[in-house]
Amino acid sequence: MIQTKHLRCLSVVMAGVLAVATTAALAHGNVVPQPVETEGLKPLPEGQWLTENPYRGNKTAIEIGDSGFNENCARCHGLQAISGGIAPDLRELGPEYDEYFIGHVRNGVHRNGMTYMPAFEGVLSQEAMWAIRSYIDKRYYEYNDKNLDDLYKQADEQS
Repeated sequence: MIQTKHLRCLSVVMAGVLAVATTAALAHGNVVPQPVETEGLKPLPEGQWLTENPYRGNKTAIEIGDSGFNENCARCHGLQAISGGIAPDLRELGPEYDEYFIGHVRNGVHRNGMTYMPAFEGVLSQEAMWAIRSYIDKRYYEYNDKNLDDLYKQADEQS
């Protein structure tokens, strides 16, 4: 009788642990890099990597980048690019860091034989990477209380 009670209690505890573990795993979302649909963006030259964001202020790129960021970056860099401490807060990444951004996204970050950020070259297109950068530009403007109209004007100037 006592053994049966312990077994039932253990079963209930294990079911609870399994439920919590499953929820925690799913809360991080799909950890496999997700493709980013870039339809609506001007195609970039194949095999020629740019060092400056060609879509800065482009509302379509920002929208695409928002989705791409949430699918591929938010699990480490935080929802809306608000870091929870695991990875850098990308809202602090001003436009002068385009080359830094694209280098890290393409090649990943590795130190002492450990991967801190996976490489996305070959997974995401250059258009997708710059769209994500455009979303980060918007978050930078918001974080620094800058006028978003000034950001959007940059897209008009590039047209």
